[in-house]
Amino acid sequence: MTDYSKETSMVNSVQAPTKSTTSLDLDELNQRFESSHPQEILAWCINNFPTGLVQSTAFGATGMVVMDLLYRELKSNPPVPVLFLDTLHHFAETLELVERSKQHYNLDLHIYKNPEASDRQEFAKHYGTALWHSNVEQFHYLTKVEPLKRGLEELNVVAWITGRRRDQSSSRAQMPIFERDNDGRIKVNPLANWTRKETWAYIMKHGVPYNTLHDQGYGSIGDEPLTTPVAAGEHERAGRWRGSAKSECGIHI
Repeated sequence: MTDYSKETSMVNSVQAPTKSTTSLDLDELNQRFESSHPQEILAWCINNFPTGLVQSTAFGATGMVVMDLLYRELKSNPPVPVLFLDTLHHFAETLELVERSKQHYNLDLHIYKNPEASDRQEFAKHYGTALWHSNVEQFHYLTKVEPLKRGLEELNVVAWITGRRRDQSSSRAQMPIFERDNDGRIKVNPLANWTRKETWAYIMKHGVPYNTLHDQGYGSIGDEPLTTPVAAGEHERAGRWRGSAKSECGIHI
């Protein structure tokens, strides 16, 4: 069995926190951590970004693994804030998982959503019925892109953690572990080199909470109107934006 005590201890032993992210050599970091366990990557982040570090997650399987590593394994103090985008169009099961995880991990949870609406009905009143059909780009801007941008700014984020993996889609196949977003923040993908099998093995081994829709045939779970189950043999994300060439919602472009 692999011993991750070394990685866990890094929370207290790695180099002094970086004063400026602009001086970080991301190529060097990516080479250094390419074969590292996600726990080691997260430990480095906690030490080098003592303030301004957040996890952005939709409470998918990979996001739950990152959350478990941050809150149960590494026990960061203060806890790393978790940023969740309430699109107002999530499955009820997703929102139930958010509440369950909040209690399970005692999350420092920050929820952002469209400022003009508090539920689907108000959203439809402001922007029209089924905007996701008539203009999916605008729908994602209003429910994800703008709320995320606002959240990152209000939380004074220097670096944010995602749960993306390279094997999730062709657009993510060359994704680095460390990158910069369009605003110059550091974007960390600690599970980049993991597989779906490794993700679920971790969830089962450690009893990590997960969305019950996965037990009903859903591979990757997004907004209810834009997500369907996947058939046997289909790719994990085949149920997202089914029938279109779309592979990202806009926050990871």
